[in-house]
Amino acid sequence: MKRRSKWLTLFLFTMIAALVASACSNGNGKDDLKGSAIDVSKLKPHVITLVYPGTPQKDEAVVEEALNKLLMEKINATIDLMPIDWGAWDDKINLMIAGRDVVDIYFTAQWNGHANNVTKGAFIELDDLIAKYGQGITGTLDPAFLEGAKINGKNYGVPTNKELASAGGIVYRKDVADELGIDMSKVKEPKDLDAVYAIVKKERPDLTPLYTTGAVFNAHYFGNYDFLGDATIPGALLKDGDSTKVQPVEDTERYMEFLKLARDFYKKGYINADAATTQVASADAWTAGKVFSTVEPMKPGKDAEIASAAGIPGKTAQTIMTEKTVATSETAGSMLGISSTSKDPDRSMMFINLLHTDKEINNLLNFGIENVHYTRNGEIISPTDKTADYAPGSAWMFGNQFLNYVWDSEAPDKWDQFRAFNENAISSPALGFVFNSEPVKSEVGALANVIRQFQKAVETGSVETEKGLQEYRQALKDAGIDKVIAEKQKQFDEFLKNK
Repeated sequence: MKRRSKWLTLFLFTMIAALVASACSNGNGKDDLKGSAIDVSKLKPHVITLVYPGTPQKDEAVVEEALNKLLMEKINATIDLMPIDWGAWDDKINLMIAGRDVVDIYFTAQWNGHANNVTKGAFIELDDLIAKYGQGITGTLDPAFLEGAKINGKNYGVPTNKELASAGGIVYRKDVADELGIDMSKVKEPKDLDAVYAIVKKERPDLTPLYTTGAVFNAHYFGNYDFLGDATIPGALLKDGDSTKVQPVEDTERYMEFLKLARDFYKKGYINADAATTQVASADAWTAGKVFSTVEPMKPGKDAEIASAAGIPGKTAQTIMTEKTVATSETAGSMLGISSTSKDPDRSMMFINLLHTDKEINNLLNFGIENVHYTRNGEIISPTDKTADYAPGSAWMFGNQFLNYVWDSEAPDKWDQFRAFNENAISSPALGFVFNSEPVKSEVGALANVIRQFQKAVETGSVETEKGLQEYRQALKDAGIDKVIAEKQKQFDEFLKNK
């Protein structure tokens, strides 16, 4: 908390100021493409394919049709929404990229292999397109977001305008906790959950106390690990620490502590038995009514977002268990990238620009059709009997979140809370730095295979901790982790020297 250099303070201040400006912008879409000299009448029709993680929705085609009417008028395009279930996302997206599938726009993020995919040639450079068609992006998104998302000085994704600070915690069924007389105010850190989950397991055997499909408490946002640009490439700093030494998180005391806790919870039956292999995403498990809690990246209203998507408004609450931190990774934590196989990158950028400026298009994509999937009173929306037919819960992925309506189950001042959430966050020692993986791309590829083989089993507690971690570490070493760590340290030291 004492690391508050003038540079870091300015970085944070400019970002928070941008969020204020974004929330105050009218976002009416009238000047979406102002200054870009676009003559819509000269544009040939084009179908924009948008690939992102999420549960396919029953009324997807109906929403697409409504979007198409607006998009044809504005950029003579139609949209093909292509959600992929979270459980299958990593495997399918890797196959699509490797197979050079013809796609216009992919969701991408630093924690989801962005830098690695850039190295593979999956995304095109966007700086010229942003300058040409992204006036709405640069007009509402603080330059620090785009600057922080650069790789080797270039942008390969357009960040979502959303919360900046990061923290870890759980979202849980408040109604169940109340029913069972559980005092959640006593939960301050992960080990405090033991007593809670013991009661839930005994009294509500129909619920999984802690549902997960991955890292549990060693998720990057919970462990406060800064992977210096891509959470899929080993080698990190602690965001809430002072050290500038890059090291494998697998060698840290924090990682081991959380591994042991996950293993303990797994053996006690608190964690779903198929955590390492399941294809059922947390969102789907919530919707199915099988979940008591999940570990989540925290922000104001995260519990309400999950409850709304699951059709259980008002029945969830959240508990933050970590320090609030900010790192360069947060600027690239949710982005849209244009595929190198896109047949019309210009039109793709026009669409991304609309998501940052056009309130009607943004909310239509995120919440569906007014008076069908929701009713609206000013900026506040309420569910209908058709809400569940289109509730993707993906607003944090698309454009400018400050254009979003607020559910009546959420705090009316949600966006003010977002700005307050960003204040007083601890700055990572690596704030402003992004690793360029090009010099070690073969090792990064080999390490990705090792991570795919071992990480979920180890981090969900599905295997014995000591033995599983020993095998995992050895496999990482054999795949070249030492070389990657050395390259990260070399680049980071150079960054620190020149800062």
